[in-house]
Amino acid sequence: MTAVFLPGDKQVEVRSVQVPEPGPEEVLVEIKASCICRSDLSLYYGNAVISGGDSNQFICGHEPAGIVVKVGEAVTEFAEGDNVAVYLGVGCGVCGHCRTGHFYMCQKWKCLGFTMDGGNAEFLKVPARNLLKTPNGMSHLAAAISTDAFGTLYSACQKVGVDGRSAIGIWGLGPMGAAGVMAAKALGGRVAALDPIEERRAFAHDLGADLVLDPTAKNARERLLEFSGGEGLTGAIDCSGQPAAHDMALDCAAPLARVAFVGENAETRIRTSDHMIRKQLTVFGSWYFSIAEYDDILRIIRDHNVDLERLATHTFDLKEAETAFRMFDNRETEKAVFVR
Repeated sequence: MTAVFLPGDKQVEVRSVQVPEPGPEEVLVEIKASCICRSDLSLYYGNAVISGGDSNQFICGHEPAGIVVKVGEAVTEFAEGDNVAVYLGVGCGVCGHCRTGHFYMCQKWKCLGFTMDGGNAEFLKVPARNLLKTPNGMSHLAAAISTDAFGTLYSACQKVGVDGRSAIGIWGLGPMGAAGVMAAKALGGRVAALDPIEERRAFAHDLGADLVLDPTAKNARERLLEFSGGEGLTGAIDCSGQPAAHDMALDCAAPLARVAFVGENAETRIRTSDHMIRKQLTVFGSWYFSIAEYDDILRIIRDHNVDLERLATHTFDLKEAETAFRMFDNRETEKAVFVR
């Protein structure tokens, strides 16, 4: 089968490898759609954000969806022909974190595309407990986007407390931030979307953002205050990973607001007195979602007619992987997806 590897130094290799054979509790999924994520670029450059693997050994890709084509003898809940997405974290299955659906918190966890073979290939072998059954009528493209992109931001919005009373700021309008706009709007929030790239602001506006701003503009903070009725944002989500965005989000948050950091970053600065003590903000990181949340994620997508395919501005064949990663790295795409 055809598979994509990222050995580092901006190298992309498309190789022919054997189709894996599922064990008793595993399934084989024929991949129909698999998304590129910003975290994949850490492999692309050779500084993986999730350590413990060999990028020259493992197939990349942690946002796949497709069709079950073979099941192990102990698998009873899935059958050949099922349409599925795949949860990226493979845990031990028995620890407290796995029992609550947070497989990625398991001390023994492995991550698709980083520390085990991922989904940028024709087939993927994975434990059956990692499958997310998708409903009839949902495309494989939408199913792939429903996980790391939309699911992660849905979970962040839930933690921030987005509802019909919310005035939310979202910083960084790449695929994750754009998905955040869709999730926050579906939950009833008013959304201010911020990014220095004009095309990304326009895209966020098309997705339903109530206000789009260049965060480097001199009047950006004043406009956020006006947007929030003079009180400050009820919640903020940063997808950029930039310290300047963190600072602005914390400054523009209202007292008692909740602020989520989603974008990867090694360090940032928080002004303890200004942000934490005087305003009593709740500041936290938000990384992926519990597998137990997926039914709610699907319900929101269905009930609010969330068109996830709008996030996929470019699709590619696996053999075009070098072009796909180069364009994604150059920010020429929103969600870039391998499709078959």
